Amino acid sequence: MELHLDGLVGPTHFYGGLGYGNLASAQNADAVSSPRNAALQGLAKMRWVHQAGVPQGLLPPRPRPDWDLLKRCGFIGSDALSAAREHAPNILKAAWSTSSMWTANAATVTASAETSDERVHLTPANLSSTLHRSTEAAHTTEMLRLACASDRFVVHDALPAALPDEGAANHMRLGSRRAEAANADPTATNIYVHGPNVEATRFRSRQSPEASKAIARLHGDHSPLFVAQSQQAIDAGAFHNDVVAVSTDGVLFCHELAFEPGELDRIRAAQPEATIVEIASATLSLDEAVASYVFNSELITTDGELLAVVEKRVEKSTGSMQALDQLVAATGGKVEMFDLAQSMANGGGPACLRLRVPVTADELAAVDSRFVLDDAAIDRLENWVADHFRDELHADDLTNPDFAAEVANADQALRSLLEL
Repeated sequence: MELHLDGLVGPTHFYGGLGYGNLASAQNADAVSSPRNAALQGLAKMRWVHQAGVPQGLLPPRPRPDWDLLKRCGFIGSDALSAAREHAPNILKAAWSTSSMWTANAATVTASAETSDERVHLTPANLSSTLHRSTEAAHTTEMLRLACASDRFVVHDALPAALPDEGAANHMRLGSRRAEAANADPTATNIYVHGPNVEATRFRSRQSPEASKAIARLHGDHSPLFVAQSQQAIDAGAFHNDVVAVSTDGVLFCHELAFEPGELDRIRAAQPEATIVEIASATLSLDEAVASYVFNSELITTDGELLAVVEKRVEKSTGSMQALDQLVAATGGKVEMFDLAQSMANGGGPACLRLRVPVTADELAAVDSRFVLDDAAIDRLENWVADHFRDELHADDLTNPDFAAEVANADQALRSLLEL
């Protein structure tokens, strides 16, 4: 089974345009956002996943703004926010960023069935490719060590910044559907997707091969498979692999141009009994796939049935709907549409919002209950959002000290609510 840890959207959700290679982020920079809608949309998805029978948890947002980042960059005192906006607006935006909501980038996770010491291993991502995300690792490590304090888990330190690592957005776990149907416990293959060994033509990769290999060593992974993402996909705006490929259990759903030539054959050889649904460019172009985020669907399995949690903008793309039809035909699964427009406008779909933690029943029971949700907990979080979140957030609000105080009050209320 899997615990899905979603990032809880914070009260400073805004469109900063800070995501390198992320077309949606760039296109919506400085647009008016709705923190309240963003948080409620995320919580609605969490509630549905929980009610579908999948263990659902959360990671709380970081306190905002990041006064330490501002201080380290020379912005100190009562006018720190306004001075940062005048002299270094991207540093100001980084200090307010809520990008930790996309927990697919929080860490890379290896199941106990595939590690040498038979424990679940987690390595928080250093996210060193971009300023606004590079400061997340310390908070992520703290939260994961609280949630996974049992000796059934190992939470490593993040890798050195010189080895760029973007977490599970570039990692897939693929097993055998036949074994699942027989209630067997087969060893899956952990697929570490990294940048290609070719010169970037538009965007460079955010994931280094050295980082992927270091994580596999740290985790004691039995049989890791290292696969190169295609430069063509990266240049089209697939800044992470999960924009063009996603897996769950024994199913891989991907675009034919997701990987460098020959890499998909290596995946097939590693898991010959897996169901691989490869979508041809003739059905769905890379540009349309990136625009719709159809491959960023959150795939889950419950009672042996595949469920695809999909952002509803996919309905506007004929090719994306045909791709989903192929997924359903190959797996017998079902599709559920959700409104995640606030997250999507910043370049994050359903799969971006969750970190998959493969666990046994005993390992799930060992997770700190403060990080595991039920309907009552989600009700309380929705009330917190109603009490503390703005309907609209404008770029000028980021220099307002009153807004900073408002956000601090919301953070304190959340920490009290979660007993952190």
